[in-house]
Amino acid sequence: MEKQVDVAIIGAGTSGLNALSQVKKAGKSFMLINGGHWGTTCARVGCMPSKALIQVAEDYHRREIFERHGIEGEDNLSLDIAESMEHVRDMRDIFVDRVQGASTDNMPDEVKLEGYARFIDSGAVQVGDTIVRAKRFVIATGTRPIMPQAWKKFGDKVLTTDEIFEQETLPESMAVIGLGVIGLELGQALSRKGITVTGIEGSDRIASLNDDKANEVTLQLMRKEFDIWLGAQATLEEEGEQIKVTAGDQSVVVDKVLVAIGRKPNLDNLGLDKLDLALDENGMPVFNPNTMQLGDLPVYIAGDVNGARQILHEAGDEGKIAGYNAAHGTAVAFKRKTHLGITFCDPNISTIGADWSELQENENIVVGEMNMGPVGRALIMGKNKGVMRVYVDKTTAEVKGATLVSVKGEHIAHLLAWAIQRGLTVFDILKLPFYHPVIEEALQACFYDVLKKLDITPSDKILELEELTNE
Repeated sequence: MEKQVDVAIIGAGTSGLNALSQVKKAGKSFMLINGGHWGTTCARVGCMPSKALIQVAEDYHRREIFERHGIEGEDNLSLDIAESMEHVRDMRDIFVDRVQGASTDNMPDEVKLEGYARFIDSGAVQVGDTIVRAKRFVIATGTRPIMPQAWKKFGDKVLTTDEIFEQETLPESMAVIGLGVIGLELGQALSRKGITVTGIEGSDRIASLNDDKANEVTLQLMRKEFDIWLGAQATLEEEGEQIKVTAGDQSVVVDKVLVAIGRKPNLDNLGLDKLDLALDENGMPVFNPNTMQLGDLPVYIAGDVNGARQILHEAGDEGKIAGYNAAHGTAVAFKRKTHLGITFCDPNISTIGADWSELQENENIVVGEMNMGPVGRALIMGKNKGVMRVYVDKTTAEVKGATLVSVKGEHIAHLLAWAIQRGLTVFDILKLPFYHPVIEEALQACFYDVLKKLDITPSDKILELEELTNE
């Protein structure tokens, strides 16, 4: 059987669905091809179930400061792990149903095809017994968790994020291997649910932090909640009914292991060898991040699968760019948004704009810093821990980036991302209102701290208030 369409979209996740919206808007014919589960990674096994798990853990953990607030009875509180995991799955199902209900559930069968696509050439893919010919293609096949082949023999004692939320209950002890964004979030949440957790990271940094001060502060805070080993790769071996995990000269025996060492792009079975593709040093297809096009082929790649910006809102944007260009047969370049990354541990860890690794060698960059200890609002909440660091060009007073380790950092990070994208200077920001008492006052303090380090002063006085004029 053969089908002919204007655009074939391979993958029905966030980027694929956003590409589809652009193709529909242009009135083009299409085929949506999807292998495996329908519904986005975020809703099924990513952002949303993890946040449900984190919320339960944070609420339960809050009991530890009840006594100082005069709230009694915290010793009598308990957590039903099985019921809490059922709640996580219930929330997950709600989000998956919403995604599918708004996108693929009511889509006619003739425009969607279940199965795995493989390129025959740059104008056709085969899906089972069906050949789909299209003028242009969007690859949006997403990623899957990395699991070393040698560890698969341990069966359900070694989990990834594809399995962790399906657990009906949780064991007494776990090792979390990989303390990037996902591993750190889940490691802390599991610990706060009463699981004995050992976190293992092969590098000397957690949460992918390149700012030394932020990494040091985060490490100190996380080590108060669970054991963390750095700088050595983990090995696994069976020990009775348990797993022995060794890293360097340290070892621990646990009931189960959560592997969070990254995700692999779903490219290996697409038949990309049938396309005339340029590859980078990592063997990934070279593409234009502003057009999403692969070379000059009628093929576009969007979302996590391209390995560039594996964050949902970026995947959505890339899908829109790829979908627009695929629908119109163009290579229109779109300006990308300011980087915004958030790790939902407690305190939040946020990176905004240019990363410290890009700026630290620039002699024009100065840092404004505020420790969260004395911040009044944070103190009242019992969450006055962490640090805010903003990176500013001392010759222009422009804000270039920031790293935050702060309560409610997810909200502060948005304010900074908006300011950076709008090109605001320190002077512009200090003229804006800051309420009291709020966490945003810590950000205000960062900008006051950086004022004295700038090479320039504002032309209209270093004041937050602007003088009225008669003009």
